[in-house]
Amino acid sequence: MVVLKGVPSVLSPELLYALARMGHGDEIVLADANFPAASISQAGPELIRADGLNIPTLLEAILHLFPLDAYVPSPAAVMDLVASDKEKSLDTPIWENYRMLLAKAGSMAPLQLVERFQFYERAKKAFAVVATGETALYGNLILKKGVIG
Repeated sequence: MVVLKGVPSVLSPELLYALARMGHGDEIVLADANFPAASISQAGPELIRADGLNIPTLLEAILHLFPLDAYVPSPAAVMDLVASDKEKSLDTPIWENYRMLLAKAGSMAPLQLVERFQFYERAKKAFAVVATGETALYGNLILKKGVIG
């Protein structure tokens, strides 16, 4: 638990340290419970555990401290549905939750949809992967860090 004024208590010291070390353009993955966080992290990204926390709770806390990149068309990306889930018209209500939280933080950019295996490759190049307890399907989210003016 973090005991500092103005710092959301759901942000662990490890996560705060990672967020502080990230530079402009670095990316962080908020991974759902089904995401292969440990194996993806073997490619290089730091693995940070946030078991038991859902991604919207973490996202809201992170956006309290974390500037989003304003120099790209979309500073936030989600894993696009695979073909069979598109055929079933699978609903992804968590994405609307992300859009709302991003807009609340001042980002009106659309969520970027990234094909599943491209998402995995992009995650391997991220600064860190945060393994959460999120159970929503297609809950994975990548954030690109911006600058503080």
